[in-house]
Amino acid sequence: MHNPASKPFDPPIEVSPNNPCPFLRGLVGKGFVDGGTVPLGTLAQTIANASGEKGPKKTLARIETRGVALIANGARHLLKSIWSGAQLDALRGGPLDKRGAGSRILSVDGRVNEDEIARLASFGRNYPDPCGGVEPGLNASEIEIFMRDNLKRAGDAARWYYPLLMKFEWPILLKIMGKGEGENRYLSVADVRTLFNERKFPDRINQRLLSQPVLSACQRTMRGALKLAALLVALGLVTLIAVAEFPDQVRAVLWGQAAQLIPPPLPPLRETTAAYWLEQNWSLEDRHWFHHTSQGTATFPVPYSWFMALEQPRLHLFSRPGMMKDSTYLERFGFIPSPQSINTDATTLRRFGYANVYETKQPPSLSSDWGQGENVDGLPVGFARTTGVVDPATGRREEDKIGLTCAACHTGHIRYKGVDVRFDGGPAMTDLKKLELSTGLSIAYTLYVPFRFKRFADRVLGPEASDADRDALKQKLGAIGKFLLDWQNNYDKTIAGKTTWDGKQQKDTEEGFGRLDALNRIGNQVFAQDFAFSGVAGFEKNLHAQDAPVSFPPIWTVPWLKYAQYDASIEQPLIRNAGEALGVTALLNLSDAYPKDRLYRSSAEITNLHWIESLLAGPDPYAQKKLGGLTSPKWPSQILGDAWKIDPDSVKRGRKLYATICVECHLGPVNDPEFDKEYPEKSVWSSPRWERIGDQMVLNPVQKSVAGMGTDSAQANVLEKRTISVPGFLDLQPTRILGEQWKCTNLPETSSTEMSYALGLMAIVDVVSRKAMDDAQIPPERQKSWWGARANCPNPGPQPPDPKEPRPWYRARPLNGAWATAPYLHNGSVPSLYWMLRPAAERPKKFCMGNRDYDPKQVGFAVVEGETCKTGETQFSTTWPDGTEINGNSNRGHSFEGTPGPDKPGVIGRPLEEKERYDLIEYLKTL
Repeated sequence: MHNPASKPFDPPIEVSPNNPCPFLRGLVGKGFVDGGTVPLGTLAQTIANASGEKGPKKTLARIETRGVALIANGARHLLKSIWSGAQLDALRGGPLDKRGAGSRILSVDGRVNEDEIARLASFGRNYPDPCGGVEPGLNASEIEIFMRDNLKRAGDAARWYYPLLMKFEWPILLKIMGKGEGENRYLSVADVRTLFNERKFPDRINQRLLSQPVLSACQRTMRGALKLAALLVALGLVTLIAVAEFPDQVRAVLWGQAAQLIPPPLPPLRETTAAYWLEQNWSLEDRHWFHHTSQGTATFPVPYSWFMALEQPRLHLFSRPGMMKDSTYLERFGFIPSPQSINTDATTLRRFGYANVYETKQPPSLSSDWGQGENVDGLPVGFARTTGVVDPATGRREEDKIGLTCAACHTGHIRYKGVDVRFDGGPAMTDLKKLELSTGLSIAYTLYVPFRFKRFADRVLGPEASDADRDALKQKLGAIGKFLLDWQNNYDKTIAGKTTWDGKQQKDTEEGFGRLDALNRIGNQVFAQDFAFSGVAGFEKNLHAQDAPVSFPPIWTVPWLKYAQYDASIEQPLIRNAGEALGVTALLNLSDAYPKDRLYRSSAEITNLHWIESLLAGPDPYAQKKLGGLTSPKWPSQILGDAWKIDPDSVKRGRKLYATICVECHLGPVNDPEFDKEYPEKSVWSSPRWERIGDQMVLNPVQKSVAGMGTDSAQANVLEKRTISVPGFLDLQPTRILGEQWKCTNLPETSSTEMSYALGLMAIVDVVSRKAMDDAQIPPERQKSWWGARANCPNPGPQPPDPKEPRPWYRARPLNGAWATAPYLHNGSVPSLYWMLRPAAERPKKFCMGNRDYDPKQVGFAVVEGETCKTGETQFSTTWPDGTEINGNSNRGHSFEGTPGPDKPGVIGRPLEEKERYDLIEYLKTL
């Protein structure tokens, strides 16, 4: 009887005929493994030892062996194989048994067939033995031929998976027992004969097995645990490096909550070789004041000093991340850089684009009421510090807040070959959603990434701050972070359970660069989040998906239009501005838990809102037949070279086309005296659409039915269809409030708790604005002057009424400055004027925004169908990946493709020839 410790056994022991594998028979015969059930770890390690491999190759050998051994006894024995091991004396008839499609050297009773060994040798040749002499053997290619012939001999008995099994038999035997190197490595026929007949390995294989003892189960478990720990550490390091160095690529392969832990990708900051602010009738002081004056908003969820102390939500391995406040970082969200002060040297002003336009002329300031704008931290255009903040509910003095201004959304710029051209009142090219996400992640990283909170606390409190003060700061920051996370979860849960007015599941539409769903955002802020801020629960039900994004509308000329907004929904200028301030998070008390006189109190800077309107409007234009205040920017051909030069002959032809096909809706241009001379009957200044309201003349723009125009209806339907609920203690009764204050007529009856969003918004902004004036101690006569005579009443529609234009409506504005407002249509769905003047069906269905150059020929952005967006850019698309239409993103309508008619919605004129198209574009450049 053999002693188990005296390996290898000599002579070898007998092996069960039900173990047909020659190599396993050798392991059993020499006592290296048991002949019955062998744990997978033991078997894998033994065969890996025999292979002579080292390092990763040896690990791979163990993995391969485990995989084969796991299935060796068949699916019925899978659990037993996992827990106990492979049953070597039960391999016959299992998945590895090829039932006559193999070599047939070993019979079912365990006897060796010498004729089959001779057949094996016939496929080989003589090879030089490394120890001297020659001997018959087979190299890899000869073994491959031998195995194919075996399959051929088996005929229909061969199965499709046998070639895969064969890769783990003779080729592995060659790898372990072969002699020589490379193509001359061969499997000795003599060694094969010895292995089959005597169950005996060559001495070199025995030596490999004896020199590497097989570990016990406990040792293997310990080694596996250590390797797993090392693997987890390595994976952690790899993940950290990937997230730190390649965050955009990592985020792209993640989904759900995991993707939200990595900041959204941003376009790289492009080099600017020169910058120019275009002349628009504002002084340098006016412009900088507009860029940074506060509306009383706290758009960001942390105090001003905290925002200044937050770091960018990026992981860095060997350096600290930049600061959130860094202008170069915020510029990647689409914001425009701005100097700390205009009282600086000419070189600095020129670098920010200010000095260039003001070196030759300086328009006088439009008012002496306000001082210069403050931007001591060098934030971009549109950021303001709100000082002297008082909690509207408690009356407690608050820390300074940081908020967005009008300029954040209504200051535009275009790029052309490294030159940045900037202008006020135009549509911003910002992505506020990405800024929101990045700010929230910055707070989370500050709380949970090692060392960040200490640095944050050092900046906010000072390095000598006590542990108690630091703990208190962390609790406050943590509470803000928790509120933001809980609110997002509430939003997602609420939207998942709501449908649109046409029965579809509500779903956010990506806003992207240059677009914002302002109306739905204002509604969500005022009628849901402001209630939550005020401690009034249960009004998350008022939330609505952000599914009607629009391009930021230009605001030059707007003060003198009777109706603002794309859907002509607001007549009263102060209501328009105050509603916008509430939408970008002016603090607002909507709680009854405090004295009644604090209800509707807000942080809105009502005086600044009035001054902003005065700055935009300027003097009454009707008397002088010329717009003052903020004028639209002129085409910058004097700055950008030959490609921007205007062809005067083309302009003349284009002017005639404009008079023929554009004035019906957009009226005559407000800034082309030559048009007024040639077409006096079509001049905007002689239009009957000027109306006297109080002591002002305002232009009542043409309104067209959304259905007739064929353009996307989502934005118009927000105020047409959305409804809200409010608590009864607010006593918010729009019919009474608007009727008493403005004598509005034909208002629908509403309860004090359920109402249309449109009426509810008009009423609450009215009440909040009057409260703000009273709190600011504005004298009654001045309040009356600030309000003016323009009413806060619902828009009655086209005037005179037109039954062919059913509600809802969009209004058509004069086209001054249209060149600076790409992309086009109210929802920013058409990239250039060129595509606006082609049939709607031909317009691009997808294009990228965020960091692309302006095209002076097409006037807007030249796009290529199917283009791939660069890192950080956002893709506009009319459809989801499955081909269904995206709510709010239709680019149909306003189409030049035939004769307009009631049975042709969206068709507004005949097809234009290519030359006509460019002539009209050339004329629009001059407006």
